[in-house]
Amino acid sequence: MPAAPETITVYTQAEEVVISAVQWLKLGVETVGALTIALGIGVAARLFLKALLARRTADFTAIRLTLARYLALALEFQLGADILSTAIAPSWEQIGKLGAIAVIRTALNFFLSKEMNDERQSGAEQHVTSRATGELPAPPTAG
Repeated sequence: MPAAPETITVYTQAEEVVISAVQWLKLGVETVGALTIALGIGVAARLFLKALLARRTADFTAIRLTLARYLALALEFQLGADILSTAIAPSWEQIGKLGAIAVIRTALNFFLSKEMNDERQSGAEQHVTSRATGELPAPPTAG
């Protein structure tokens, strides 16, 4: 027994509402990702200029790590937006493209995270070495 025309119309309307909501949500998540990148660039640029003016080139690694944290977070948002794209029944071609994008973003995030961990460990090793040799950094001055 076929469905009544009213049921098909209600189903179609509900489907359109869901598709529209997912597209808006995807746009919102992509926007948050883009804003996260912009914020990270702004913070890193401010830290970079501050270090440059103070002639503290040793701070560049910390600045890179700061930017990497923002980029890693933004990649997570962008990947979330990609996943939302698959929620509205894409074609096989779209699924393939989204899969490739997801793999690339996941790989970028993996290598960013690995680099951040390596830098943290390197910093920790330098701290332990400086403590062992008695070369402690000067305590901050009140001011």
